[in-house]
Amino acid sequence: MQAGIAIQQSELYQQIHQLNTRNEVLVSERTAQLQEALNYEALLKRIADRVRDSLDERQILQAAVQELTLLSFVDASYAFLVDSDANNRQETYYEHTDLRYSLRENLLGISRLLEIQPQLQCQQTFQFCSMQPHPIIGQLSILCSPIVDDRQHLGYLWLVKPAKHPFSKMEIRLVQQVANQCAIALRQSRLYQAAQAQVRELERLNQLKDDFLSTVSHELRTPMSSIKMSIQMLEILLFNQGELSAPTHLWSRLKQYFQILRDESQREINLINDLLDLSRLDAGTEPYNPTTVALQPWLEHIADPYIERARLHEQILRIEVPVDLPDITTDLSHLGRVLAELLNNACKYTPAKGEIILTVAIVEPFHSDTDQPYLQLQVTNTGVEIPASELGQIFEKFYRIPNNDPWKHGGTGLGLALVKRLVEHLGGTIWAESGNGATWFMVKLALSL
Repeated sequence: MQAGIAIQQSELYQQIHQLNTRNEVLVSERTAQLQEALNYEALLKRIADRVRDSLDERQILQAAVQELTLLSFVDASYAFLVDSDANNRQETYYEHTDLRYSLRENLLGISRLLEIQPQLQCQQTFQFCSMQPHPIIGQLSILCSPIVDDRQHLGYLWLVKPAKHPFSKMEIRLVQQVANQCAIALRQSRLYQAAQAQVRELERLNQLKDDFLSTVSHELRTPMSSIKMSIQMLEILLFNQGELSAPTHLWSRLKQYFQILRDESQREINLINDLLDLSRLDAGTEPYNPTTVALQPWLEHIADPYIERARLHEQILRIEVPVDLPDITTDLSHLGRVLAELLNNACKYTPAKGEIILTVAIVEPFHSDTDQPYLQLQVTNTGVEIPASELGQIFEKFYRIPNNDPWKHGGTGLGLALVKRLVEHLGGTIWAESGNGATWFMVKLALSL
């Protein structure tokens, strides 16, 4: 009886021992699988970071094949890009190998075999073993994974190792994910290159436009000056030297026509001069002639003509200038032109009874002891608002705000573009804001350059 119990206990012990051993093996295998999965995830992250860290196709694919070849299960890696204009033939390639021989020609030859074409056209990852051994390396296990995005087929990754070690499911999954990362990176690279090409083309066209405007302006300047001089000579001949008798109906009409000729020719000359000034400012050839001046009397001198103009149009123009303004050193002709253009615009687009304010202040910086005080000029006018969607475009050449000129003043859209270039030439900044029935332009300038 006791012998039977002992035998049963022994058998039970052996079963438990076998079960524990089997469980330990399963746990060990599962742990190894999890560790392998973690290792592959880390590898994939490293490869993805390298691949997507560049916008250069060559660097993207070279990084991919280099990282794949560093893996313990790969002897050589190749990346081929397909040429969509040549029936998807595999053309450009990138290679990284631990072997002494390149397998590029072998892989290209294999890719053209009729037996391989269906798998390639399906754009799915597949592996196979070469039937004809390589004369030096021997029989090979080959893995092919397509590089495909949602738009087109971009290329292939080819991996090679000895035939006695076929690629595992996890290895295949890793290579597929690397191919996906390559596809994303290549698409980003090509979009970037296309955008850069568009930028270069736009810059070229813009330069052609600027060159054309500069050339036309130079060609028009001389004849317009001649026209203006001819108008002046005709006026002298007809009115000052008595060729026409004292005021008659014809005399009055001629006076009116000559005034139109003077105004229109001067407007064309101003346009030509603006174009030439813009060309010089864009090219960086505009001279800078600094002068030191007391701000308060100089500003009043600039504003005087516009005070009278505002009075004639029943507008109110106020100048708010502190009495203790310091001297400023800058190019006065350029700064004067900036103020004149801003005041001219304010007068043009302010209705009767509206208000125009020129405000000048010295602003102390708040954030740093090393920053210097700066001059801020502000021209405000009431009556017309600039839509928020247009504020970012009003300083562009030839831009005019649609349906924002009820007085039909006209214009070329060059004034504010020229103002912006002049302010930048003076080392300052300009911006505009609008709201609550008013618009204000603000200019920030250093007191001395």
